[in-house]
Amino acid sequence: MAAPSEEIEIEETQEEIVPEIRPCKPARSNISDIKNKNKRKKLCIELKRKKRTEKIKEKKDRKKEAKRLGDDAPPKKQPHTIESLREKDETMVDDEDDELEQEEATDTFASYFSKSYVPKVLVTCSDNPHTKSIAFIRELCRMIPNSQPMWRKRSSINKMIKRATANGFTDVVIVNEDKRIPNGLLVVHLPEGPTALFRLSNPKLCKEIHRDHKEISGHRPEVILNNFKTRLGRVVARMLGALFHYEPEFKGRRACTFHNQRDYIFFRHHRYEFKNQERVKLREMGPRFTLRLQWLQQGAFEGDYEWALKRHEMETSRRKFFL
Repeated sequence: MAAPSEEIEIEETQEEIVPEIRPCKPARSNISDIKNKNKRKKLCIELKRKKRTEKIKEKKDRKKEAKRLGDDAPPKKQPHTIESLREKDETMVDDEDDELEQEEATDTFASYFSKSYVPKVLVTCSDNPHTKSIAFIRELCRMIPNSQPMWRKRSSINKMIKRATANGFTDVVIVNEDKRIPNGLLVVHLPEGPTALFRLSNPKLCKEIHRDHKEISGHRPEVILNNFKTRLGRVVARMLGALFHYEPEFKGRRACTFHNQRDYIFFRHHRYEFKNQERVKLREMGPRFTLRLQWLQQGAFEGDYEWALKRHEMETSRRKFFL
């Protein structure tokens, strides 16, 4: 009877030798799981630096490959942005649209584009303007040829429009301000309209971008209207372009750009600088600001509204734009 008891003792000793298995802590797969703020910040900076280095290396490799292949090189990749993912709608038009050309041949800006008159712009502001609004108006008048500043003198907009029409002005620009900063731009095309109100944001004067206003010459600038793809955008672009003379003086090397991106109109004022016959540099002169259309009215500050921005009702998709 001794043999079975020995076997039982051996089995018990074998069970005691087996080590205990403990669960391991899961490896952190996300930087946000790290509780230490300094370590999290350090790892985030290292990750960004690594991604930037890889991106630069890929860009250099693509350039070398394109240079080696020449005409057989693959086309460039389209950037993945909200603008590139824009949803098309029925108001978008092509540059070669016969119906659009017929409409624009008879609209209120047809006489300007047929060069039948020279634009004359009146620039004014609200009553008791602040110093920055006055400086902004002065720079607008330096930038827009054949424009004149004028004090408001507590006159209503309707009286001002009638007086400006009688004095031969073709457009009126009114700068609004809030908290001592310009925040709005009302543009009226005379004598029959239309009228547009823009929200003005991020105004930067020449002094604020470290430029001297004396560098702005008196030559007529070239006007560039970029990325206005809808019928509403075409009207807004023609309205802004009609503020400037239709015959630029390329000798002055000035260029005024209205670039539409996601319904925000970015304005920049540059001057061409030619290093040699192949290299051209753009020097920003100022001022700099951003516009967003609030509403468009048919007449000269009177009449029906063609379009008005209602954000909560109209901005249902981030990929839908109106200009």
